[in-house]
Amino acid sequence: MKRVIAATAATLGLLLASVAQADEKIAQASGCMTCHQVDKKILGPSFKDIAAKYRGNKAAEAMLAKKVKNGGSGVWGDMLMPPNAHVKDADIAALVKWVLAQK
Repeated sequence: MKRVIAATAATLGLLLASVAQADEKIAQASGCMTCHQVDKKILGPSFKDIAAKYRGNKAAEAMLAKKVKNGGSGVWGDMLMPPNAHVKDADIAALVKWVLAQK
């Protein structure tokens, strides 16, 4: 029984890790990593800083998805984030969930 539980936990861990890697690959392919990094500020805030700012905000997911799609400025300074209309809505949703999950 312990082996089954251990194997199940290991499989679940691998699946979750592959989903996180897939979402980071979407961020790279979409150009997000040009201005953002997971744990350090480049031109825009780090993904960890974004997650910390919006942690507990129930409206954050929808608001950030709209901001990624349409672009914006003013929340993190005067730097403009360009619109990302070329990114599929499903990919934006996955990216936003991934960003908000950063710790």
